[in-house]
Amino acid sequence: MCTLSPALKSGAPDRTLPARRREWGLALLGLPALLLLGALFAWPVLRLLSMSVQGGTLAHFEKAALDGLYVQVLFDSLKIALWVTLICLALAYPVAAWLTRAGALGRALGMFALLLPFWTSVLVRTYAWMVLLGRNGVVNRSLRDWGIIETPLPLLHNLGGVLIGMVHVLLPYMVFPIYAALLRIDPDLSRAAEGLGAPRRRIFLRVILPLSLPGVAAGCALVFVLSLGFFITPALLGGGRVIMIAMLIEQQVREFLDWPFAAALSAVLLATTLLVYAAIGRLTRSRHLATP
Repeated sequence: MCTLSPALKSGAPDRTLPARRREWGLALLGLPALLLLGALFAWPVLRLLSMSVQGGTLAHFEKAALDGLYVQVLFDSLKIALWVTLICLALAYPVAAWLTRAGALGRALGMFALLLPFWTSVLVRTYAWMVLLGRNGVVNRSLRDWGIIETPLPLLHNLGGVLIGMVHVLLPYMVFPIYAALLRIDPDLSRAAEGLGAPRRRIFLRVILPLSLPGVAAGCALVFVLSLGFFITPALLGGGRVIMIAMLIEQQVREFLDWPFAAALSAVLLATTLLVYAAIGRLTRSRHLATP
C-alpha cells in the first residue's frame, strides 16, 4: 500500500525534493574533479601496485623486506626525515612566534623571506648550496680568510650538507602551519594567565604550546612526508654517500631497468608514509582530547 509523506498529507509542499536536487547538483559539480584526481593519482597508484606483484608473486616485496641493504636505506631515510623535521621545528617555532608579534613591516619582510625560496627552483637552490659548501666554496674560503680554520671543512657530500639543503627547502612548510595556529590563539588567554601571576615560561608551556599543537603536528607531518621522498637535494649534496629510498628507486629504474622491484620499493615508501601520517594524526587527536 502506497503511503504519502506527511508534507503531502497536510497539503504543504515537499521540501525534500529541492534539497535532493541540490545535493545531486553539488555531486555533479564535483564529479569532474573526482575523475581528474582518479586519473592523475588513483590510477597511477593502482598501476604501481599491480606492477609490484607482476607474475602473481610477492618476491619483490620479500626482497625489499629481507635484504639488509634496502632495509638499511629505508631506516636511513626515516632517520634523515626525522632529523630534518626536528631541525625545522626548532627553527620554525621561534620564527612563527616572532611573525605573530612583529609589526606590519617586519611581518611583510618575514613573509617575503619565507616565500622567496618558493620562487626559485629546487635544483637551483641545491646548486647554490654546492657553491657555498664546497671545499673551495664561499663558507670555507671565508673561514680561512678570517683565520678560523687552516684546512677546508667537510661540509659537502655528507649527512650535514644534506640536512642543510633539505632544511632550507622545507622550513616554510613548518613555519606556516605553526604561524596559522598561533594566530588563532586568543591573546586574552596569555594576559589572563599573566594577571594571575604565571611566569612567561609557564604561560608558554601551559597555554601557548598546547593550543598550537595542531599546527605543530600539521607542519611535522608535511615536512616528514616530503623529506621522506626527497631526491634531488640528497642526490647532489650527498654525492652518492648519503642514499635515500627515492634515490634507490631511481637507480633501479635507470640503471637496472627493474620496474617491478622499483614499484615494490615505491609501494613500501607509500605504505610507510601513510603509516607515519596516520600515527601523527592519531597522536594529535589523542593529545587534543587529553588537553583539559
